[in-house]
Amino acid sequence: MAGTRVSCGLEYSNVYELSDSLQESSRAGYDFISVPLAHPRFTREHVDGKAKDRQGAFTRSDLLLSSSEWNSLIVGRTTTSAILNLESPDSSLRQNSEETLLQELTFAAHLGLPAITVHLTTDRCSNVARIIHNKVVQGVCYQVWVRVPMQAPEEVAAQHRSDKQESEDGFAVDTWTWWNKFHSIANIQKKIGLMLEMSADLPDQTVIDRWLGEPVRCAVLPTTVWLTNKKGFPVLSRAHQLFVRALNKLHTQFIICGPLRHQHFKFYQQYLEHITRPQVEVDPLTDFARGYEDYLQCPLQPLMDNLESQTYEVFEKDPVKYQEYERAMFAAICDKISEEEKETKEIVLMVVGAGRGPLVRRALAAAKSAQRKIKVYAVEKNPNAVVTLQAQQDEDWGSQVTVVSCDMREWEAPEKADILVSELLGSFGDNELSPECLDGAQKFLKEDGISIPSSYTSYLSPLQSPKLYNEIRNCREKDKHFLAHFETPYVVYLHNKKELAPSQPLFTFTHPNTDKVINNNRYKALQFQITEDNVVHGFAGYFEASLYKDIMLSIKPETHSRGMFSWFPILFPLREPVPVRVGEIMEVHFWRCTTRKNVWYEWCVTSPFIMSVHNPNGRAYTIGL
Repeated sequence: MAGTRVSCGLEYSNVYELSDSLQESSRAGYDFISVPLAHPRFTREHVDGKAKDRQGAFTRSDLLLSSSEWNSLIVGRTTTSAILNLESPDSSLRQNSEETLLQELTFAAHLGLPAITVHLTTDRCSNVARIIHNKVVQGVCYQVWVRVPMQAPEEVAAQHRSDKQESEDGFAVDTWTWWNKFHSIANIQKKIGLMLEMSADLPDQTVIDRWLGEPVRCAVLPTTVWLTNKKGFPVLSRAHQLFVRALNKLHTQFIICGPLRHQHFKFYQQYLEHITRPQVEVDPLTDFARGYEDYLQCPLQPLMDNLESQTYEVFEKDPVKYQEYERAMFAAICDKISEEEKETKEIVLMVVGAGRGPLVRRALAAAKSAQRKIKVYAVEKNPNAVVTLQAQQDEDWGSQVTVVSCDMREWEAPEKADILVSELLGSFGDNELSPECLDGAQKFLKEDGISIPSSYTSYLSPLQSPKLYNEIRNCREKDKHFLAHFETPYVVYLHNKKELAPSQPLFTFTHPNTDKVINNNRYKALQFQITEDNVVHGFAGYFEASLYKDIMLSIKPETHSRGMFSWFPILFPLREPVPVRVGEIMEVHFWRCTTRKNVWYEWCVTSPFIMSVHNPNGRAYTIGL
C-alpha cells in the first residue's frame, strides 16, 4: 500500500460460504476479509482423547477459492489462546494445544495466505511466541499479526485492581508489555507485526506515541468504538480520527470487526476513506522525504569522494538553507562595510567548498541587496564541479569571482578574507569534517574576520524503533566484521519511531577556532531520564548551527527550520535492544576520535546496564580525511 488509499478489511466471526462473504465485503468496498482457519468450536485432540482418531478434514477445502484469492483476499485467524492452553503446566493439554496451532500454521502456509493473526490476552505468552518464532525462522509466506488490545479486557484488569491502583485513564494493565514480551522472545522478527485493537477510550498521547513506534501492520476498529452522527452514519471521535491518520502514515491496514450497529458495513469503510484522504501538502520536507521513510543511507563523505551532479542538484533545491545563508551574508557584509564606506570599501568573501556555486550566487545577491562591493573567491576541490563554476564565471560573474580548483586546506590564498563561508555541515554537524576543513582554511581569514557558520552543536536522543533495528540487522555483509552493521551510523528520515527523551547537546565546534592547540577529539557522557517502560534501539542525532548572530539552521525536532530538507537525522544503532523502565537513568558515552587519516565515533551504554564500546578504533566506520 503506497499511502494513496486506505486498505481496509472486514472481520467475520465465522463464515458459512466463503465466496459469498468475499463478494459481500467487496461490494461494500473492503479489500480483504479476516476469517478463522478452523471453526472455533471444532475441538481437535492430537495426543489423547475421543477425537484423536476422528475421520475427516479439520477445516474447509482449498478448492473453494483460487490461489490468487487465497494469496491476496484472506487473512486467517488462528484459534484463540482463550481456547488453547499453550502456557498450561499440564503437559498433555499444552502439547495438544501446540499441535492444534501448528496444524493451522502449516495449513495457512499451504494456502499461501498473506497474513495470519494470533491473539494475545495476557502476558503469559512465552510458549506461543517460541512456536511462532520457530515457524517464521523455518520460512513461511505469510506475515504474523499479533493482536493486542489497547486496553486489557475487564476480567484481566479486575485481577490487577486487587494489588495495583488503577490509573486515571483506566489503563491499569499496560498491554504494551504483553506485545513487547512476545516480540522480544520472537527476536523482533520482521515478519511478525502488531495488530492493535483500539478501545473506545484512548490513553494519553505518550502511550499512543509508544504504540506508533512499533511495527503496526494492522489496526482493529470494533464497531463499538464508532459514534453516530445526526444523520445516523458512523463517525469516529476527534481523538480516534487523529490516531487513524497517524497510523495511515505508517501504511497501516485497518479491519472492522463486531456486529453491525449502523445501516451498512460499507459506511465504516467510506468514512475511513474520507478521513485518510491525502491533505494538500504544504511542508517541503514531508514532500521531499516521501518514499525515504526509515530508509537507511550511508552518510556522505564529500572530503573523500567527489559528489555527483545529481547530488548537488538535490541539495540546491532546498528552499530554506540558502535563504538563511543569504540573510547571514547580508548581515555580515553590512557589519563589515558601514553605510558611509559603501562607495569606497570592498571586502573579500571566500566560499570554501563552493560546489556548483549556490553560495556564490547568494553572496553576490546579498551584496547587491546591501549595495556593497565584494570580491569573491570560490574554492572547490571537486574538478567536475569546478567546470560548472568556471562556466558561470565566464557567462555571469566575470572578474568579481575568482574560481580556485584546490583543497581549501592546501590552498595558498593571495590575500586574507573578511568573511569565510562554507556549507560543510552533515546530519550530526561535524560528521562531514567541517571542523578539520575550516581549521585548515582559517589561516587565510583576517583576525577580525567572520566565519559563516560561526558554530554548530550536535544533539542526541534515545530512540525506540523495532522497524529500524530490523532494517539494520538485515544490512550484514559477508566481508565485514560481524558487528559492522550495528557500529555504522546511518542517515535516515525517522518515521516509525518514538523518541524517549528530549535531545541533549553533545559536541560544539566554534569558528574561527582560537585555541592555541587545535584538537577536535571530543568525549561526553549524557544522562536521559526515562519516563515510561520501553526499549531503546539506538540514538537519533541532530545538529543546530548558528550562521551569524541570531540566524540559525536546525534539524533538531524542537527547533527544526521549517521546510528545510538538506539534512535527515543520523542514527547510531545499538547491537542489542536495551529495555528501560520508568524512573531509570539511561547513560550513554560518546567519543569523537581523530588521527591524521580518519575521524570516527565510538559509543557505549553504561546504564541501566553496561554494554561494550561500539566501533572501537573505527573498525566498522571511519570518515576519511
